[in-house]
Amino acid sequence: MLARPGAAMSVTDDEVIRKRLLIDGDGAGDDRRINLLLKSFIKWCNSGSQEEGYSQHQRMLGTLGQCEFSMGKTLLVYDMNLREMLNYEKISKDIEYDALAKVIQQHPDRHETLQQLEALGKELEHLSHIKESVEDKLELRRKQFHVLLSTIHELQQTLESDEKLSEGEDSPETRMEMQNGH
Repeated sequence: MLARPGAAMSVTDDEVIRKRLLIDGDGAGDDRRINLLLKSFIKWCNSGSQEEGYSQHQRMLGTLGQCEFSMGKTLLVYDMNLREMLNYEKISKDIEYDALAKVIQQHPDRHETLQQLEALGKELEHLSHIKESVEDKLELRRKQFHVLLSTIHELQQTLESDEKLSEGEDSPETRMEMQNGH
């Protein structure tokens, strides 16, 4: 893969810009101002004439004022950022609290829940009594059905034996025996 001649330069330019921004901070030129102040101080120290010294002194005071202004501005931004961070934390807690409050509001309170549990307990007890009553009634019906079946069975046996007896009386042999016997 062939690279363009300017491509390598743009990478290094990007790196240089990135480093300058890291050194400079917010990009206000504080580093440059401090360097200018240092150079102005050196020129002031090496100045020969009083006029040149006075103008260097005035430049130094101007640069120093700019540095102080920039420092004050940075401190104000820092304080504002701290206050905003605290504000965001408070808002975050409020949002979390509101979300929890909504979840809690969806559920009944303890007193109401205890009343519902008590009502459900009573209903369960009532249903248990009904179940026992139905089971007792079912057992009674089973016993009655068993007695009924036993009675039907006995009745069938009685009918069958009566039938056999009546068949025996109607048969010719039985008639002869009756006639001979009488």
